Amino acid sequence: MDFALSSEQQELSRAVFDFAREHLSDDLATRDDSGSFSRELWNKCAQFGLLGLPIPVEYGGQGQDLLTTIIAMEALGRGCRDNGLIFSLNAQMWACQMPLLRYGTDAQKREWLPKLVSGEAIGAHAITEPGAGSDVFSLTSRAEPINGGYRLNGVKTFSTNAPVADLVLAFAYVDRSAAGKPKLLSSFLLPRGTAGMSFGRPLSKMGLRTSPMSEVILQDCCVPETARLGPEGVGAAIFNSAMEWERACIFASHVGAMERLLDDCINYARSRRQFGQPIAKFESVANKISDMKVALEASRLLLYYAGWLHGQGKSTVMESAIAKLFVSENHVRSALSALQLFGGYGYMKEYPIEREVRDALSGTLYSGTSEMQRKIIARCLRL
Repeated sequence: MDFALSSEQQELSRAVFDFAREHLSDDLATRDDSGSFSRELWNKCAQFGLLGLPIPVEYGGQGQDLLTTIIAMEALGRGCRDNGLIFSLNAQMWACQMPLLRYGTDAQKREWLPKLVSGEAIGAHAITEPGAGSDVFSLTSRAEPINGGYRLNGVKTFSTNAPVADLVLAFAYVDRSAAGKPKLLSSFLLPRGTAGMSFGRPLSKMGLRTSPMSEVILQDCCVPETARLGPEGVGAAIFNSAMEWERACIFASHVGAMERLLDDCINYARSRRQFGQPIAKFESVANKISDMKVALEASRLLLYYAGWLHGQGKSTVMESAIAKLFVSENHVRSALSALQLFGGYGYMKEYPIEREVRDALSGTLYSGTSEMQRKIIARCLRL
């Protein structure tokens, strides 16, 4: 097992880092304060090729494997301080593009993947409901079979990118009880402007404020059978396959952010003087930074291992859950350590640290809460 980066991976990592650092953090404090999404920055990311990293060349992508994509997303997280933009990019890539790539028909992929990769279209994923998050069996959205298609009804919430989305991947149960079948969780591709689909007001969040989020409302939304993604009843498989990629790749960006925080803390500890010496000379400060370094390296290895396993054609369900759990919780610890180290300055909005804390906290919630990751791990261990 060799985790040494190839020359191509090293070059990609440097290029992504340089691009992100130079182009993606402009006017961030103002945009974060107002909760503004930047389509201009989104398009820059698309033009650079970020949205197409794992997508085959025939659809406008780069065709990179999971490990190489993880390396690139880590560099993005280190170079870009706009965690909300990164979150929105990840939401489209793993929860919209990858399900479409794996389960879409040729016609569906030809219609949407080139648009999503190029930035012409933005995708959103809609599964969570006001009364159902981790418990997908409690989803109340329904897809009633009608002549030639389905009638969808339900309300989705916490849908990232929904306010600006051109395509929504929505999940609903199809009731085939009359045919002696159970409820079948299925997913549907809904272009913006589909009759019966509307969007609630943008939701104001504690962190990731540059990433837009809202409800998706389906009211007698009639769609043709060609709008269904995959066969009836594979909704759970679609969701789980998306999460396997998402838990690895989106948290690679967290690893990048952890390294950026570490760099900030090292530079601050060397320059900030108290009692006649840099605070880095105080054992308590040095120990805190050392713990951040340990968490960073362990997080990176867990993610690289998941990527390596995927490249070997093996399941990464448990490994992705382990990585997601460890990285998300240690990102929060690292952000809080940075806040403590920066002291009063870290608590002020004119410094970036308080924003990093707010942004890091959400990682223990999305892509499955920490509690759900422990449940997945336990299930894989047959407990």
